[in-house]
Amino acid sequence: MHAKYKIPGGKLVAVDLDVTDGTLSDVHIFGDFFLEPDDALERINAALTGAPVETGVRELAARIERGLDPSDALIGFTPRDVAIVVRRALGKSTTWDDHRFELIVDGPRTPAMHMALDQVLAEGLAAGTRGPTLRIWHWASNAVILGSFQSVRNEVDLEAAARHDVTVVRRITGGGAMFVEPGNTITYSLVAPGSLVDGLSYEESYAFLDAWVLAALNDLGIAATYQPINDITSPAGKIAGAAQRRLTDGTVLHHVTMAYDIDTNKMLEVLRIGREKLSDKGTKSAAKRVDPLRSQTGMSREAIIDAFLDTFRSRHTLTDSAPTADEIAKAEELVRTKFSTPEWTNRVP
Repeated sequence: MHAKYKIPGGKLVAVDLDVTDGTLSDVHIFGDFFLEPDDALERINAALTGAPVETGVRELAARIERGLDPSDALIGFTPRDVAIVVRRALGKSTTWDDHRFELIVDGPRTPAMHMALDQVLAEGLAAGTRGPTLRIWHWASNAVILGSFQSVRNEVDLEAAARHDVTVVRRITGGGAMFVEPGNTITYSLVAPGSLVDGLSYEESYAFLDAWVLAALNDLGIAATYQPINDITSPAGKIAGAAQRRLTDGTVLHHVTMAYDIDTNKMLEVLRIGREKLSDKGTKSAAKRVDPLRSQTGMSREAIIDAFLDTFRSRHTLTDSAPTADEIAKAEELVRTKFSTPEWTNRVP
């Protein structure tokens, strides 16, 4: 078995190995990394030999660390990087090239329906009835999208929300509240198998799954970067926020909401953004914290979305798709029984 892993910002690590009686054998790690002294490579290979094929990234890395001498120096790679490439060789960890993503350009739909479709598509991938999917959302109405664990009364001024015809819904992912308006927001979801982020921490997986959109923003002239844990930002201000949920089988639901244009006065009336929230953001003004894509590019929302999709297609495989009738029916039932109910919306009052 063979695999390669190009470490983001680092070196290439590769492996050839066999499997004998359910354990790793004849392991040979190689690549363009630096390693001192030379015989440290033998210690890495020996540490991996005999490991059961189901061993996870963390334990494989720990085996390597235990097998190294204190004076051994790994430069440009880590034991965890070696573990990831071993998992890839075994077919436990995958790359973007191993998957064909389905594209759904969706909507406009109600906020509750979008929440439901995210859950249905993720569960469909877990069940094997749908492939990995990129979905672009179009909103039918104004909304505040609460993170799964946020308090309604601490995040939203409900009187202002009613005055501005803003619906409050709760998603199944964590993170902060998002203020969205039709035509002023770009939202997308990625539904991907857990093997794609195998070995990555939650924080690392955020940047990994959005690397393509950062590249697209850079091509549009925006010096976009990830601000851990889940913000996409630029020198002019925050562009987007991401949220993520992993199902019990490892399936990843990852979605991002971007400000194309935004009525900051309305947003600040509806959202309760306090000083504590802004304390580590380098600003005392929530309005100055956000700088939308329209002001930074001068492009239409549709042109920006097209540019995003062009970048995704240039890096990964993407085919057109749509929600099936069964998926729509399941989502509508979830809207009725969960996402439009006061019990779900106010589960954290």
